[in-house]
Amino acid sequence: MAHLLRGKQAGIQADLSAGLDSSLFNIDDITRYGVNSQTSCLAYDPVQSLLAAGTKASQYGPGQIYVFGRNRIQVTLQIPTRGASVQTLQFCADKLICLDTKHVISIFSLELKRLITSHSPPGAVTALCTDPMLDYALLGVETGDVLAFDLDRENMAPFKIPLLWQEIDPRARVSPIVSLQLHPRDVGRLLIGYTHGAAIYSFKLNKATRFFPYEVPKGAPGGDGDPSAINMVRTPKLIQAVWHPTGTFVMTGHEDSSIVFWDTVKDGRMLMARTLTDTNIATHGAATGAMGGTMAVKEPLFRLAWCANQDPEDTAILIAGGASTQSPTKGLTLFEMGRTPVYATSSWEAFTNYFESPKRQRILPTPPGAEVVNFCLVPRSSPHFSGAHDPIAAIALLSSGELLTLTFPSGMPISPTNQLHISLSLVHPFVKRIDVAQAGREKWLGLQERRQQGPTILNGGAELPRHMRRYERRSIVQTVHADGTIRLWDSGFVDEIENPKVLQVDVGRAVGHYENVDVRCTSLAGESGELAVGMRSGELIVFRWGVNKNAGREPPQARPNQPGALTDVTDRLEPALSEGLIPFTLLDQQNGPVTAVRMSEIGFVAAGFEGGSIAVIDLRGPAVIYSSSVYDFSKGHSKGSIRRRMGGGAGGGGSKPEWATHMDFSIMTLESDDYSSILLHVGTNLGHLATLQIVPDASGRYTVQYAGFVALDNKIMHIAPINADNGHTARASQNSMAALRNGLRVNGALVAVTPTSIHLCKAATSKGAHKSFDSYFCDKAGVVRYQDQGHAIVGLFGDGSARAFSIPALREIASVKVSGVLDVRRFSDAVVTPTGHIMGFVGPSEMALINIFGTGESLLHSHDKIFNPEALIPPRPTISNVQWITGTQYVTPADMDILIGGPNRPPSKRMLDQARSDEQQRRAADRNAASSSSSAANVAQQDEGYWAYMQRQINERTEKLGFAGDNMENLEQNSQNWLNDVNKFVAKQKRNAATGQAAAVIARSSDLTIAPHRVITATISTSPHASLRASERDRQCIVIDLPEKH
Repeated sequence: MAHLLRGKQAGIQADLSAGLDSSLFNIDDITRYGVNSQTSCLAYDPVQSLLAAGTKASQYGPGQIYVFGRNRIQVTLQIPTRGASVQTLQFCADKLICLDTKHVISIFSLELKRLITSHSPPGAVTALCTDPMLDYALLGVETGDVLAFDLDRENMAPFKIPLLWQEIDPRARVSPIVSLQLHPRDVGRLLIGYTHGAAIYSFKLNKATRFFPYEVPKGAPGGDGDPSAINMVRTPKLIQAVWHPTGTFVMTGHEDSSIVFWDTVKDGRMLMARTLTDTNIATHGAATGAMGGTMAVKEPLFRLAWCANQDPEDTAILIAGGASTQSPTKGLTLFEMGRTPVYATSSWEAFTNYFESPKRQRILPTPPGAEVVNFCLVPRSSPHFSGAHDPIAAIALLSSGELLTLTFPSGMPISPTNQLHISLSLVHPFVKRIDVAQAGREKWLGLQERRQQGPTILNGGAELPRHMRRYERRSIVQTVHADGTIRLWDSGFVDEIENPKVLQVDVGRAVGHYENVDVRCTSLAGESGELAVGMRSGELIVFRWGVNKNAGREPPQARPNQPGALTDVTDRLEPALSEGLIPFTLLDQQNGPVTAVRMSEIGFVAAGFEGGSIAVIDLRGPAVIYSSSVYDFSKGHSKGSIRRRMGGGAGGGGSKPEWATHMDFSIMTLESDDYSSILLHVGTNLGHLATLQIVPDASGRYTVQYAGFVALDNKIMHIAPINADNGHTARASQNSMAALRNGLRVNGALVAVTPTSIHLCKAATSKGAHKSFDSYFCDKAGVVRYQDQGHAIVGLFGDGSARAFSIPALREIASVKVSGVLDVRRFSDAVVTPTGHIMGFVGPSEMALINIFGTGESLLHSHDKIFNPEALIPPRPTISNVQWITGTQYVTPADMDILIGGPNRPPSKRMLDQARSDEQQRRAADRNAASSSSSAANVAQQDEGYWAYMQRQINERTEKLGFAGDNMENLEQNSQNWLNDVNKFVAKQKRNAATGQAAAVIARSSDLTIAPHRVITATISTSPHASLRASERDRQCIVIDLPEKH
């Protein structure tokens, strides 16, 4: 009855949800994009070309590890420690080593994509050091000891380095380790950074060979330049210690922002102490760069890296932190040191000048207000030199958890588009809002932009083939980021994504300014390749697919925007973009922020502004064909205007501000017409649903006419035009536009959803049918279709459920909980697609794609491969020929296995598995050989006669008797040989006794007896008295017996 009644009210005669029931609604958790929490650390493997990111544990999810490869390859690894955050990540050959905040070390296999083992060492682990050529992870603990974990045997090694700093400071009973780094050329030397200072440990000598204590004397300004402490001796705590790429120098960073350089070859002297701006800060009476006599507070040093170019002698130093808080420019600091002076021929003064005056000093800028707390270098090919050999880029980790990629050493920003995984682009910078549009498969395949880019950062991994969905439309996601960048990409359906590339739109360049670039809403027309963007600053920008004729060259000075009119912005192009979405036109309405925008497939775009105005643009000109206010929709209409129905205009007493909240274009028949036309439906925040009709005029242009409105109960957040006969969408498309000339008539209806109700009505003034929500509010809605079985209205509600309602009865079909996957607080930012998929936020930087027409499947693990066994690790750099000739002893990785693992190192699991496999293969081969020989013998025995059988038995017995005789003869011969050896021994002892070399007396050979059981015994007298009983059983053992008396 409800179906008939509401269908009659809405003008829908058929039951469009007849084939749907509650059994069809179930949640499939398809995939995730982004990271679940704030990024805490990064690691890059140049051999496998993979990037790993660790996150912090938060309310949005536990700390976990993401490993990214090329295109869409992504693997998520869960750390075993509950409630812990990832602190340090390091790649080591085919393993990924993780140290978490609860001091547990976890070993993951890149080949198996799972956890191998985890271990909680004694004490709090504060530093981790690995090398791709070693099977050990060195762990620095809070007490100052260095432990070793055997990565191959998966247990702790017996090796241990005690607190070395006590050798020069016995009072330092505890000195936590803050950094560990192996010598870049000699793996047998370890640089240990204690809070008191740094030390070099030699594995070969098993002792410390150098200590580097940093002390600021009286009268020296020090790193912080604090005038109140200038008359005191200070020992700033050490933050990090790193090697020079050749190992001839050491650099230490301290908590007062001091950067100190030390010699390691001769006497270990301090060569230079400086900050980013001042030098000789550990020298009495040195001046600092403080302006106006005031002390400038400096940021702490977060990380130091001594980078090497192709030639390790040509170096650069990259520093995060240490800058003055009053500095106008923030970012990473780069010292381009140039070639290192030749150590053998240079003086101490030359080294001092080298560290005092770098060849070039620059700042790699970061966004305003962003603080770099860590960075990850991207080497070109080598994993050695602590990942700092010939880097091509640096990925900076900001304090907010966002990422920033910069070229090295120029410091130019690198867009993550088609360089990093989509999940990383969601925090590069943070994503603010999303939208999803539908595009045909063929159209999306053709939308591949051409952009100038540097070397690809991620090339690792291999995708496994997936099934194809050739005849379905693609879901194109538009992500809006904090810097105004918009990226478009295919979300996929766990199928083969034929075009995995990402499109990028630079809104800041198109709008003419980079300050306060805040995108409020977007709308993509997938079939026409056009994008409309609405700004908070009030501009509407339209992008269209095109070619940049000035690619590679900076465009000329842009003309200013024209208020209230269209501005040609086709010259505001990115120089690196050759083909893609380029700016087409801009409308600066100057009527407040854009609140709603809709790009149609047929060349029209509409936008609403917070001031109440509405603009419609015909892109064929382009030209503004309609500009009015929501208060003036029905001026002069016989039924009255919206202004009068609201109780006055914008300036009238008691009126509320009104603006458009949702728009959509359709092609359908109005309730008073007998033909179909182009319609624009506008919903407002006060619940008014207005319809505008777009018709051609005699001049060939289009005009917009007001058709009517209907008042609903609340803010309209979704409008969906549908075909009342079959439920298909009635949105304006290119096919329906072309069919209008042939007299196309579409019996349409409108689905309008507010937070408190659903409405079905005919355009433009019919109220139709509605259903109210009594105990919950609707945050997002959409009309979905399940195969050919029917259509339904799906909404996301504040109680964490997704509910489906039938058309036109508005009966609740099913209700499923989605709060376990999506964040209920961000339901309003989710998108319900016509295919039944929901794209929504799980956390601030993570999105989930779910399917409501599923089977209850949970999130599947990735089956892509991320490890390539054919990618070989290059050899580790060694000492130079001159060092080898002069006698420097080089410790190889094989020597380290003995020095760290010890002589009793247990066999690895791989060795045991190989031995077990070999033994199984040997046994199988023996069984096969025995079975084949017995089969042959059985066949021969079946064919022989009785006399042949008797003859064979006699031959076998004769052969066995011959073997027994041979054994007896061998026993006699062996016994005789043994007696001869004893006689020779007796003679030798006599000669020794005669010369005074021995005092042993041995019994005569006649005392020897041969027992019946083939045991030969002899009594030998020695001094002191003893007896020896030697026995030979099958020539394999000797037994010694000492009797009680002589």
